[in-house]
Amino acid sequence: MAHGKFLTAEEVAERYRGGVSVGTLRNWRAMKIGPSFVKIGKAVLYPIDELEAWDEKNRVQCRASRRLTEHGSDQP
Repeated sequence: MAHGKFLTAEEVAERYRGGVSVGTLRNWRAMKIGPSFVKIGKAVLYPIDELEAWDEKNRVQCRASRRLTEHGSDQP
């Protein structure tokens, strides 16, 4: 893991700027979906490297972005 760094559910919700609430994270944990987490007693912690991997897994590439990548810096 990335130097043992973790975020709480509240910090994860803040990381995603309100796109994911603490309640949503709780529901996802119950359904075994969403980012991986560690539970120690009552504490629920999200490893930062797992969040980054989850971000990458859920990345959506738009067509315009692909065109820019394919053409590189050959812009008119």
